[in-house]
Amino acid sequence: MIQLQEKLTTNTWIKAEWDTYVSTIESPKHEQHQGYYYNGYMRIEDMPIGADHASDNGLIYLAVTLFCMVKGIPIQGLIGCSYRKTEVRECQPDISFYIGDRANLVPKGKSVVNLDEQAIPNLVIEISNTTINDDLGAKRFLYEEMGVSEYWIVDVQNTLIYAFEIIDRGSRRIDTSLVLPALSIETITEALNRSKESDQAQVGQWLMSQFQG
Repeated sequence: MIQLQEKLTTNTWIKAEWDTYVSTIESPKHEQHQGYYYNGYMRIEDMPIGADHASDNGLIYLAVTLFCMVKGIPIQGLIGCSYRKTEVRECQPDISFYIGDRANLVPKGKSVVNLDEQAIPNLVIEISNTTINDDLGAKRFLYEEMGVSEYWIVDVQNTLIYAFEIIDRGSRRIDTSLVLPALSIETITEALNRSKESDQAQVGQWLMSQFQG
């Protein structure tokens, strides 16, 4: 286990026992990393630090929150929360939302969310600057098995959003959100494009006009 940690390469999947993953991700040397565990493999990711990633992360969180405010939909959003099903899987999506009836089930406290006891979020979102292939691949399978209702991937470099409905441990592309009724993915994509030239207040005002229309 010690040898694995010393030689650990980030941003790739490595075959590992559950206990090895937990000791690795909980080590002080990895407190600035994101951790994923799926199907007997672990992935320790470098924490995103780029301005583009941070900007898109903030804009997506703002857009979803504004939509729910306008439509009167209960919501609780979490940034960088860890979800764990012991000895099975763990994920740390960039953004996750508990929506509608599940807004009252959002976990409290500082510890990792224990999915053996607590509810899963409806919507998880990964902001992908350098991890797009993995977010479309292994992580999508992870979230399918986790049982979230919807999974979005924001391709930072190409200003695209891949949205998936999760059904029976599978997924299909959607153009309109189902957990956020009638929210067009194209509208959120346009907001991302506008954010390249306008500040978030201006983009937020545009989004409000779209949601109230």
